[in-house]
Amino acid sequence: MDAFAVSIAAGFLLSPVGPRQMFRLAFHFGLFQFLMPVIGWLAGQTVAGSFSVYDHWIAFGLLWYVGGKMFWESFHREESEPRGDPTRGLTLVTLSVATSLDALAVGLSMALLRCSIWGPSVVIGIVAAAFTTVGITFGGRLGPRLGRWAELAGGIILMTIGAKIVGEHLLG
Repeated sequence: MDAFAVSIAAGFLLSPVGPRQMFRLAFHFGLFQFLMPVIGWLAGQTVAGSFSVYDHWIAFGLLWYVGGKMFWESFHREESEPRGDPTRGLTLVTLSVATSLDALAVGLSMALLRCSIWGPSVVIGIVAAAFTTVGITFGGRLGPRLGRWAELAGGIILMTIGAKIVGEHLLG
């Protein structure tokens, strides 16, 4: 669901959304959602959970950085200036990592339970890619109607997801 919400925010920025942008975001979110449980499972075979103490703070920091940047730019960028493309470069990698860190913890847990990781990881990756495709399409269609407010809303969404992740770990 985090990948879905972030993809809506990306669609706000990109509107209109091109097929390459949609593919890049869905592919990367799906790939990272597939890989992170596998990496967590492999790490859980040896490390057994020490990373789960910090994963929520890392996700929080990454999402607040990107969301804060979008929020700030919504007030300080002229309408004629081009918006950044969240489906390219470091922003794409940052969003992919931030939305999949909780999957790393799932992989750690599955290692401790001695469960197979491959089937669940494939399902997680496919579902994340599908939800990302729907989210970016929705955001791309809604973005032109919201104009500058779309970028502001996208930044707030990312920052809220970051706060939610930390809140769930601290309260749960």
